[in-house]
Amino acid sequence: MDLSITVNGIKFPNPFLLGSGPPGTNARVLAKSFDAGWGGAVAKTVSLESSKVVNVVPRYGKLRSRENNEVIGFENIELISDRPIEVWLEEFRQVKKDYPNNILIASIMEEYTRERWQELTRLVQDTGVDAFELNFSCPHGMTERKMGSEMGEHPDLCEEVTSWVTEVAKIPVWAKMTPNITNITEPSLAAVRGGAAGISAINTILSVIGVNLDTLRPMPTVEGHTVPGGFSAQAVKPIALRMVSQLGLGLPEGITISGIGGIENSHDAIEFMLLGASTVQICTGVMLQGVKMVDELQAGLAKFMTDKGFNSVQEIVGKSLPYFSTHMELVKMMKEAKRHKAGEAARDNEWAQKDITEKTAELTSN
Repeated sequence: MDLSITVNGIKFPNPFLLGSGPPGTNARVLAKSFDAGWGGAVAKTVSLESSKVVNVVPRYGKLRSRENNEVIGFENIELISDRPIEVWLEEFRQVKKDYPNNILIASIMEEYTRERWQELTRLVQDTGVDAFELNFSCPHGMTERKMGSEMGEHPDLCEEVTSWVTEVAKIPVWAKMTPNITNITEPSLAAVRGGAAGISAINTILSVIGVNLDTLRPMPTVEGHTVPGGFSAQAVKPIALRMVSQLGLGLPEGITISGIGGIENSHDAIEFMLLGASTVQICTGVMLQGVKMVDELQAGLAKFMTDKGFNSVQEIVGKSLPYFSTHMELVKMMKEAKRHKAGEAARDNEWAQKDITEKTAELTSN
């Protein structure tokens, strides 16, 4: 089955992309992902001065299920790439030479200076990459240099910096947005005003994964101390789905979405697509499962399309958005369906009459 989709004029062999981070940390791992069958990859974020980037060890933390020890959340305090830009430029060229039909997207981030953003854009663009993703969303580590989420939290900066890039970019530009904000639509629309053709969402959620009760130290612990980091994995999916749906309903027609956040299998990926994402990106899932997880992604999507009668991936995109409404409309529809007693205040007494877990189950849809 044909799983290709054309987004912003770029034909992706399938909608599954490596998200920016460790799975795209150099040319070798990018090549492994393309060999495995990924339709595209967003490389780890690059900047002009790698010498300013110093990572710490350890830099990851896991949140595990109380029932079976499964990893349900993941925190990182990892920075952008610490490899010299000259090395990256050569590797971008080599990857595009070796894999001309796979889509390579460069994630870029710089300080709040027009000249630096435009210099980086020109250098990377000349390597032949297919698109840019502007990192307006890294939640930790570089904010003191007014980078990452320090930009994404301010719509005026999103618009201004995006316009700097699109002045010189000849390829599509996506803006990757932070969830650490009240309304993700506002900075996203600002990036669109600056010329962005697409929005990537969401990046990780600022978090503290936990505290070691023996040492009293918050985790991940580096020489006894830590900083808040970015939370990912399956626990963030409901938040990501909500924000993607807001973008699906709030962005102008023609502006595309690349969905990110807790995707670990084809079911997860399809949910994002139904809420408006044309492509989906996976980073933590790959770190925990490996690049071969793309086999299940493709097989699951193909089966879903067959079962539901979809002839193309594009037909799935946004299919569930019309089913969002307002609470007032939900009440109206419930009354019209003659089920209005289900919501009457008098039924509050049942919380006292029945076991609270029983009443909770009665009011739960799944």
